[in-house]
Amino acid sequence: MTTNTVTTIWKGNNDFETNNPSEHKLIMFNNSDDNGTKVGFAPKALMLSSLAGCSGLDVVSLLKKMRAEVTDFKIEVTGELTEEHPKFYYKVKVDYHFSGNDLKEDKIKKAVDLSVEKYCGVMEMFRQFAEVKTEIFLHKK
Repeated sequence: MTTNTVTTIWKGNNDFETNNPSEHKLIMFNNSDDNGTKVGFAPKALMLSSLAGCSGLDVVSLLKKMRAEVTDFKIEVTGELTEEHPKFYYKVKVDYHFSGNDLKEDKIKKAVDLSVEKYCGVMEMFRQFAEVKTEIFLHKK
């Protein structure tokens, strides 16, 4: 069984520094305190980034194995928060955008489906508390 531990340290005001198991660090803060000078991440938005990163890593790896590489790939994740506290994402939309000259639609769909349904643990965690929808967009170059 794999265990991960992170350490999060209060840096004053509403700022926290956290690490990950590889010891890289980032700053988290309350986004309502951001006047445009903050460098860091709001915790809930970081969850959406984690979802995109997890699924994106799967998809890129699968496409490489399928020999269906793309020129550009981006993931846009939109989360809707509940109105009441504790506010959490109850609806999440994950849009996969692929660009290239020779896009192999069937392989791209298979890679995304495998990530969404089988490999991405963050996606599975989100499904425990949110309605998650996905969509694939192909952009010919």
